[in-house]
Amino acid sequence: MATPRVFIVRHGETEWSLDGRHTGSTDIPLTANGEKRVKATGRALIGPDRLIVPKKLVHVYVSPRKRAQRTLELLHLGFEEPLPWNRHGERDGQGLACGAKIEVTQDIREWDYGDYEGITTAQIKAMRKEQGLDPNWDIWRDGCLGGESPDDITERLDRLIRDIREKRHSPVMGKDKGGKADHGDVLVVAHGHILRAFAQRWAGKSLQDGPTFLLEAGGVGTLSYEHHNIEEPAILLGGAFIVDI
Repeated sequence: MATPRVFIVRHGETEWSLDGRHTGSTDIPLTANGEKRVKATGRALIGPDRLIVPKKLVHVYVSPRKRAQRTLELLHLGFEEPLPWNRHGERDGQGLACGAKIEVTQDIREWDYGDYEGITTAQIKAMRKEQGLDPNWDIWRDGCLGGESPDDITERLDRLIRDIREKRHSPVMGKDKGGKADHGDVLVVAHGHILRAFAQRWAGKSLQDGPTFLLEAGGVGTLSYEHHNIEEPAILLGGAFIVDI
């Protein structure tokens, strides 16, 4: 079996992502343009001869926030089982057949910004200066006042990564490499900061190392392993489309 992958998808554009406001627990919808761009991404990257092959997806982890769930709804995938939530908008066609199971998990919700919810980085720095704190704020080092710290984020992301590797990937990368219906590629649909942190932890780096990874609204990234070895997780900088011969 081919080396399994994890595809990470950031939710589409919202009014707050346009403004640069930190959006954690606040549940705001995608913009019309955000929905349009997610649909285009799905049609460009998902298909039997595309980067993400529906029949190879075995599991989907999605944030409990509506903006992430709506993004999954728009990705041109047709799941066999009903969505585990009431649909957040109109259906965009049937989508491509996909047998993956969908799991809503708090482990991939956005960073809890606490006192910084709904404000921009410039406003956060000004607030910290007034409070006598270091205004040179870095979320990867400092975390969020009244919210989550880098250690909090690391704990829940490491739990999710263990779940993916133990349940979805190890069985097809061990000695028998047999594989079952729930072993293979995984899709994770969530948010900007948490997915950047997820990639950092996937590669075994601490959040304090300060990830320089960027993931645009509606963007897609790929994680995998080197040498088909579960002990060598890697960031896949460029993935080829699938062509069966």
